[in-house]
Amino acid sequence: MHRAAPDPQAVSRAIDALARTDRGRLLSALIARLKNFQLAEDALQDALASAVVHWGRTGLPASPQGWLLKVALRKAIDLLRKAAREDRKTAEIARLSLDEAAEDGTDDIPDERLRLIFTCCHPALEPKTQVALTLRTLGGLSTPEVANAFLDNEATMGQRLSRARAKILAAGIPYAVPGPEAWAERLQSVLTVVYLIFNQGYSCAAGDRVRQLGEEAIYLARMLNSLRPEEAEIEGLLALILITEARRAARLAADGTSVPIASQDRKLWNDGRIAEGFSLLDRAMARRAAGPFQIKAAIAALHVQSEPPDWRQIVLLYDSLLRMEPTPVVQLNRAVALAEAGAPEAGLRVLEMLAPALDAYQPFHAAHAELLSRCGRTGAALAAYDRAINLASNPSDAVFLRHRRAQAAENA
Repeated sequence: MHRAAPDPQAVSRAIDALARTDRGRLLSALIARLKNFQLAEDALQDALASAVVHWGRTGLPASPQGWLLKVALRKAIDLLRKAAREDRKTAEIARLSLDEAAEDGTDDIPDERLRLIFTCCHPALEPKTQVALTLRTLGGLSTPEVANAFLDNEATMGQRLSRARAKILAAGIPYAVPGPEAWAERLQSVLTVVYLIFNQGYSCAAGDRVRQLGEEAIYLARMLNSLRPEEAEIEGLLALILITEARRAARLAADGTSVPIASQDRKLWNDGRIAEGFSLLDRAMARRAAGPFQIKAAIAALHVQSEPPDWRQIVLLYDSLLRMEPTPVVQLNRAVALAEAGAPEAGLRVLEMLAPALDAYQPFHAAHAELLSRCGRTGAALAAYDRAINLASNPSDAVFLRHRRAQAAENA
């Protein structure tokens, strides 16, 4: 009796799904053993290529993830043998050969992803590199996709990632979760990287592959929440991302123009994600361990709870946030909330004090133009709109600002 040949398309789909859902876990397990990012990535890629050939002939193994890990370890040993020139490498090959022999090929793979994300977000790496390396290793994006997210060319991004991997290896950056004394400080760095990934995707043009960065950020935040449950700031981050992402379908008009939250069609919002975000925020705040991401999530929640939002409460939340993050951007957001709460002149005074620090920041000029217009300073408002339009990296935002500028000119 002949066994039916495997369906090549089904095998291909299974490998693609594994590469997406299990890549981070497999890669983190390999890096834990190999202590080398590049070697782990190369070995896993070779193992996936082998899976295409072998599974295409024999079908999926009983434990696909275990098969990939065992084969990737074998591929890493082969790669090291080709490059072996030193006794140290010979010793490393011997150690890995023992690991490979002991690997039983089951799906019971130790979850090393928390260690991996803390390594990617080590303070020795610059923030842009932290984000890029996290996307490449844990988010599962290819180097071209990461480059696209940053509007870099592929070669430049490839060099950045290679330098980061080399620095981790040469500097002996520990592949470890920090101890209790450094946990809070390092956690904020990790959460900030995940939030930057979300923002990068949220501001992307419609139809672009990197818009999926929003989903990548949700995936990473959920992973952190499952790996380190009962952490209020992780819950706050996930709540913030879910509440914000829930409004994506209403962000653009039919002509591609950005739609401000006050004008969005609420029927297009994802009520399930908003409800989940509220639940996470309630859980986080009940832990009585306030942090910046919880406050940002609370502000996002107030924006969707009613129309108009409770702007006075939002101002108070920004006051709390400023004590934790005394940055010009937080001051800008507080000034806008102050204006919305009925004090546009007071908000404008704050913005004008922030002008030197935020001259290259497009949202500053957009907010400045709006408040100047409200306060009857049309000439200055039009100039501020021109500056905001010139700085807009998203065509949808530029179209919206042109509309607002035209309205300001008509109302003069």
